[in-house]
Amino acid sequence: MSVDSSSNTVVDVNALREEVKNKYREVAIDPYGKHHFHTGRYLAKHLGYEEDFVASLPDVAVESFAGVANPFSLQPLHKGERVVDVGSGGGFDSFVAAHQVGPTGNVIGVDMTEEMLAKSRSTVKKLGWDNVEFREGFAEALPVQDGWADVVISNGVINLCADKKATFSEIYRVLRAGGRLQFADIANGKPVPEAAIRNIDLWTA
Repeated sequence: MSVDSSSNTVVDVNALREEVKNKYREVAIDPYGKHHFHTGRYLAKHLGYEEDFVASLPDVAVESFAGVANPFSLQPLHKGERVVDVGSGGGFDSFVAAHQVGPTGNVIGVDMTEEMLAKSRSTVKKLGWDNVEFREGFAEALPVQDGWADVVISNGVINLCADKKATFSEIYRVLRAGGRLQFADIANGKPVPEAAIRNIDLWTA
Protein backbone atom coordinates (compact mmCIF):
# COMPACT_ATOMS: atom_id res chain seq x y z
CA MET A 1 0.00 0.00 0.00
CA SER A 2 1.20 3.48 -0.87
CA VAL A 3 0.97 5.74 2.18
CA ASP A 4 2.11 9.35 2.03
CA SER A 5 2.54 10.44 5.63
CA SER A 6 2.95 14.07 4.63
CA SER A 7 -0.57 14.18 3.19
CA ASN A 8 -2.23 11.43 5.29
CA THR A 9 -2.97 9.42 2.15
CA VAL A 10 -4.01 5.98 3.38
CA VAL A 11 -5.45 4.53 0.19
CA ASP A 12 -3.49 2.62 -2.43
CA VAL A 13 -3.03 5.47 -4.92
CA ASN A 14 -2.19 3.28 -7.91
CA ALA A 15 -5.09 0.93 -7.27
CA LEU A 16 -7.46 3.90 -6.94
CA ARG A 17 -6.22 5.38 -10.20
CA GLU A 18 -6.76 2.09 -12.00
CA GLU A 19 -10.29 1.82 -10.65
CA VAL A 20 -11.08 5.38 -11.72
CA LYS A 21 -9.60 4.67 -15.16
CA ASN A 22 -11.75 1.56 -15.47
CA LYS A 23 -14.89 3.49 -14.55
CA TYR A 24 -14.30 6.32 -17.01
CA ARG A 25 -12.97 4.02 -19.71
CA GLU A 26 -16.50 2.60 -19.74
CA VAL A 27 -17.97 6.09 -20.12
CA ALA A 28 -15.65 6.82 -23.05
CA ILE A 29 -16.34 3.55 -24.86
CA ASP A 30 -20.03 3.15 -24.00
CA PRO A 31 -21.40 6.59 -23.04
CA TYR A 32 -25.00 5.43 -23.40
CA GLY A 33 -24.53 2.38 -21.20
CA LYS A 34 -25.67 1.96 -17.61
CA HIS A 35 -23.64 4.13 -15.23
CA HIS A 36 -24.37 5.19 -11.66
CA PHE A 37 -24.40 8.83 -12.75
CA HIS A 38 -26.00 10.86 -15.55
CA THR A 39 -24.04 11.70 -18.69
CA GLY A 40 -24.20 13.64 -21.92
CA ARG A 41 -26.69 16.21 -23.15
CA TYR A 42 -29.27 15.41 -20.47
CA LEU A 43 -26.71 16.16 -17.76
CA ALA A 44 -25.41 19.32 -19.45
CA LYS A 45 -28.96 20.69 -19.68
CA HIS A 46 -29.71 19.73 -16.08
CA LEU A 47 -26.57 21.55 -14.91
CA GLY A 48 -27.40 24.75 -16.76
CA TYR A 49 -24.84 24.81 -19.56
CA GLU A 50 -25.48 27.20 -22.46
CA GLU A 51 -28.05 25.28 -24.48
CA ASP A 52 -27.38 26.86 -27.88
CA PHE A 53 -23.67 26.13 -27.69
CA VAL A 54 -24.17 22.57 -26.44
CA ALA A 55 -26.64 21.99 -29.28
CA SER A 56 -24.00 23.15 -31.77
CA LEU A 57 -21.55 20.45 -30.68
CA PRO A 58 -21.51 16.98 -32.26
CA ASP A 59 -22.69 14.12 -30.07
CA VAL A 60 -19.15 12.80 -29.63
CA ALA A 61 -18.16 16.05 -27.88
CA VAL A 62 -20.94 15.79 -25.29
CA GLU A 63 -21.90 12.13 -24.83
CA SER A 64 -19.15 11.21 -22.34
CA PHE A 65 -19.63 14.30 -20.16
CA ALA A 66 -19.99 13.15 -16.55
CA GLY A 67 -19.53 16.25 -14.41
CA VAL A 68 -21.19 17.00 -11.09
CA ALA A 69 -22.04 20.70 -11.62
CA ASN A 70 -21.18 23.68 -13.82
CA PRO A 71 -17.89 25.43 -13.00
CA PHE A 72 -18.71 28.18 -15.53
CA SER A 73 -21.73 29.21 -13.45
CA LEU A 74 -19.29 30.74 -10.95
CA GLN A 75 -18.02 33.19 -13.58
CA PRO A 76 -17.79 33.07 -17.37
CA LEU A 77 -14.29 32.92 -18.78
CA HIS A 78 -12.90 35.96 -20.58
CA LYS A 79 -11.66 36.24 -24.15
CA GLY A 80 -7.95 35.53 -24.45
CA GLU A 81 -7.59 33.69 -21.14
CA ARG A 82 -5.44 30.59 -20.76
CA VAL A 83 -7.19 27.68 -19.07
CA VAL A 84 -6.20 24.31 -17.63
CA ASP A 85 -8.94 21.69 -17.29
CA VAL A 86 -7.95 19.16 -14.61
CA GLY A 87 -9.47 15.78 -15.45
CA SER A 88 -10.77 16.78 -18.87
CA GLY A 89 -12.29 13.40 -19.73
CA GLY A 90 -13.97 13.39 -23.14
CA GLY A 91 -13.29 17.12 -23.46
CA PHE A 92 -16.71 18.69 -22.95
CA ASP A 93 -15.71 21.32 -20.36
CA SER A 94 -12.55 22.06 -22.35
CA PHE A 95 -14.70 22.72 -25.42
CA VAL A 96 -16.94 25.05 -23.41
CA ALA A 97 -13.84 26.83 -22.12
CA ALA A 98 -12.38 27.13 -25.63
CA HIS A 99 -15.64 28.64 -26.84
CA GLN A 100 -15.63 31.21 -24.03
CA VAL A 101 -11.98 32.28 -24.34
CA GLY A 102 -12.18 32.44 -28.11
CA PRO A 103 -9.42 32.02 -30.69
CA THR A 104 -7.05 34.31 -28.79
CA GLY A 105 -7.27 32.10 -25.69
CA ASN A 106 -5.87 28.65 -25.05
CA VAL A 107 -7.08 25.56 -23.20
CA ILE A 108 -5.07 22.57 -22.00
CA GLY A 109 -7.08 19.56 -20.89
CA VAL A 110 -5.28 17.01 -18.71
CA ASP A 111 -6.51 13.46 -18.20
CA MET A 112 -5.04 10.08 -17.25
CA THR A 113 -7.46 7.76 -19.08
CA GLU A 114 -6.22 6.68 -22.50
CA GLU A 115 -9.66 6.18 -23.99
CA MET A 116 -10.87 9.60 -22.84
CA LEU A 117 -7.75 11.24 -24.27
CA ALA A 118 -8.20 9.46 -27.58
CA LYS A 119 -11.80 10.64 -27.72
CA SER A 120 -11.10 14.27 -26.83
CA ARG A 121 -8.15 14.49 -29.25
CA SER A 122 -10.16 12.96 -32.08
CA THR A 123 -13.08 15.30 -31.38
CA VAL A 124 -11.00 18.47 -31.36
CA LYS A 125 -9.60 17.48 -34.75
CA LYS A 126 -13.14 17.09 -36.07
CA LEU A 127 -14.05 20.49 -34.66
CA GLY A 128 -10.97 22.02 -36.28
CA TRP A 129 -10.12 24.10 -33.22
CA ASP A 130 -6.47 24.98 -32.65
CA ASN A 131 -6.88 26.73 -29.28
CA VAL A 132 -7.38 23.54 -27.23
CA GLU A 133 -5.12 20.53 -26.69
CA PHE A 134 -5.21 17.46 -24.48
CA ARG A 135 -2.25 16.12 -22.50
CA GLU A 136 -1.82 12.90 -20.55
CA GLY A 137 -1.10 13.39 -16.88
CA PHE A 138 -2.25 13.27 -13.27
CA ALA A 139 -3.89 16.03 -11.24
CA GLU A 140 -1.05 15.62 -8.74
CA ALA A 141 1.58 16.23 -11.45
CA LEU A 142 0.12 18.48 -14.13
CA PRO A 143 2.10 18.62 -17.41
CA VAL A 144 1.85 22.42 -17.54
CA GLN A 145 4.52 25.03 -16.87
CA ASP A 146 4.54 27.21 -13.75
CA GLY A 147 2.22 30.21 -13.83
CA TRP A 148 0.84 29.47 -17.30
CA ALA A 149 -2.89 29.56 -16.54
CA ASP A 150 -5.22 32.45 -15.89
CA VAL A 151 -7.87 29.96 -14.81
CA VAL A 152 -7.94 26.33 -13.68
CA ILE A 153 -11.24 24.47 -13.99
CA SER A 154 -12.21 21.01 -12.81
CA ASN A 155 -15.47 19.11 -12.60
CA GLY A 156 -15.98 16.12 -10.31
CA VAL A 157 -12.32 15.11 -10.32
CA ILE A 158 -10.59 16.43 -7.21
CA ASN A 159 -12.74 14.22 -4.97
CA LEU A 160 -11.27 11.20 -6.79
CA CYS A 161 -7.67 12.25 -6.05
CA ALA A 162 -6.17 10.54 -3.02
CA ASP A 163 -3.68 13.32 -2.30
CA LYS A 164 -5.69 16.53 -2.12
CA LYS A 165 -2.72 18.54 -0.86
CA ALA A 166 -0.61 17.61 -3.90
CA THR A 167 -3.53 18.28 -6.23
CA PHE A 168 -4.17 21.78 -4.94
CA SER A 169 -0.44 22.50 -4.83
CA GLU A 170 -0.22 21.63 -8.53
CA ILE A 171 -3.24 23.76 -9.34
CA TYR A 172 -1.69 26.78 -7.66
CA ARG A 173 1.68 26.06 -9.26
CA VAL A 174 0.25 26.33 -12.78
CA LEU A 175 -1.86 29.40 -11.97
CA ARG A 176 -0.37 32.83 -12.57
CA ALA A 177 -0.32 35.30 -9.70
CA GLY A 178 -3.89 36.55 -9.37
CA GLY A 179 -5.30 33.64 -11.36
CA ARG A 180 -8.41 31.83 -10.23
CA LEU A 181 -9.73 28.33 -9.63
CA GLN A 182 -13.29 27.46 -10.68
CA PHE A 183 -14.23 23.92 -9.81
CA ALA A 184 -17.29 21.81 -9.16
CA ASP A 185 -17.09 18.76 -6.96
CA ILE A 186 -18.57 16.55 -4.28
CA ALA A 187 -17.61 17.32 -0.68
CA ASN A 188 -18.30 15.62 2.63
CA GLY A 189 -18.49 17.77 5.74
CA LYS A 190 -18.16 14.88 8.17
CA PRO A 191 -15.03 12.88 9.07
CA VAL A 192 -14.66 9.70 7.02
CA PRO A 193 -13.56 6.56 8.92
CA GLU A 194 -10.15 5.28 7.85
CA ALA A 195 -11.65 1.91 6.92
CA ALA A 196 -13.95 3.68 4.46
CA ILE A 197 -11.06 5.71 3.01
CA ARG A 198 -9.16 2.47 2.37
CA ASN A 199 -12.16 1.00 0.52
CA ILE A 200 -11.53 1.87 -3.13
CA ASP A 201 -15.02 0.73 -4.17
CA LEU A 202 -16.49 3.55 -2.07
CA TRP A 203 -14.32 6.14 -3.84
CA THR A 204 -15.77 5.32 -7.25
CA ALA A 205 -19.31 4.30 -6.25
